[in-house]
Amino acid sequence: MKAFVAAVAVAGLLVSAPSFADEALAKAKNCMTCHKVDAKLIGPSYKEVAAKYAGQAGAVDALAEKVQKGGVGVWGTVPMTPNPQVTADEAKKLVTWVLSLK
Repeated sequence: MKAFVAAVAVAGLLVSAPSFADEALAKAKNCMTCHKVDAKLIGPSYKEVAAKYAGQAGAVDALAEKVQKGGVGVWGTVPMTPNPQVTADEAKKLVTWVLSLK
């Protein structure tokens, strides 16, 4: 029985590992300076972004471009600064993670 419980715990960690990795990427790329998962900081919370773009075709590509190039007007007048240190692949990974949040 103990082995079963341990196996379930390890499996749970492995399943959630990508979200930890993507949050780590967000921290490494300084995204968490302006955003939080659950609360507005300078920019909207990631959960607000996920809710706004839920089910929208093309959202990953459009938001990944915004991550890299910046933007203004969707969430108010405070601009999102460009993030040229984020590659296109990293931007898509970050946006996919953000959009997976509930």
